[in-house]
Amino acid sequence: MNSVTKARYDGLADWYDDRFVTGAEPHQPGLLELLGEGSGPCLDIGCGTGRNFETIRASGREVVGLDYSSDQLRLARTRTDGPLMVGDAAALPFPDESFDTVMVMWVSTDVDDFGAVVREAARVLRPGGVFVEYGVHPCFNGPHVVYNEDGGRTAHPTYRQSGWHEPAPWWGEDGIRRQIGMSHVPLADYLNAFLTAGLTVQRFIEPEGPPVPHSLAVRATKPA
Repeated sequence: MNSVTKARYDGLADWYDDRFVTGAEPHQPGLLELLGEGSGPCLDIGCGTGRNFETIRASGREVVGLDYSSDQLRLARTRTDGPLMVGDAAALPFPDESFDTVMVMWVSTDVDDFGAVVREAARVLRPGGVFVEYGVHPCFNGPHVVYNEDGGRTAHPTYRQSGWHEPAPWWGEDGIRRQIGMSHVPLADYLNAFLTAGLTVQRFIEPEGPPVPHSLAVRATKPA
């Protein structure tokens, strides 16, 4: 979502798609329920290679995808005929109140300022519109976390360090952290981002998955 992120994701779209999208379940756990039924265009911020396009369509909405990586969008184009565009999540190329639904997907670890992304999402959302954010769990998934063989997690004292982290020995050799790098948003900053943007939070979920959740999602609305 910035010049650093673009350089890291461009050239890795095929690797990313093979590892995280191809063969995955059609709907990420809980996402369709958070969206609920709707209609009209849904802006998918950080759409990547289009993993969630089927879910958007299943909810009754139409796909509008935005990502900073043109390489990611190259593969996304194979999954939709809807509009796709390269754009900065912290400076969206849309007028105020353009969409009834906005999704922010898995971007908190890829941007310099997660709060700015949420504020932009709220800006382009129409009053009464639905906002869904889905991504890394600030407590149990991030540059400060070690994945243990028994399914547990170990958190390092770097948890309170917001922003980009230096590579660490526990990152592994072939995962997304080592390939892309990783920024971190502590839990309080993550939650306050929605309040600062003026959104009304309706529900948080820790989607189904491993015993220690690796993702956290929220449904909110923009006050009418």
